[in-house]
Amino acid sequence: MPDKELLDILACPKCKGSLIYDEKKNILICPSCKVYYPIEEDIPILLIDYAKPLEGPQEVSQNKTV
Repeated sequence: MPDKELLDILACPKCKGSLIYDEKKNILICPSCKVYYPIEEDIPILLIDYAKPLEGPQEVSQNKTV
């Protein structure tokens, strides 16, 4: 899991909105853009080219918002 302090300052590179960390899938979700960003070796890959569309409903606890 990425460091909590780091997660607190991260934003979606496309819309600048807040991200939601999905601990189970180890991804960061942008609910506004309906995409997710991978986390590799505890490093969030927040490049628009790496964004992948969300498929189906995402069950992510709202208390995971970063």
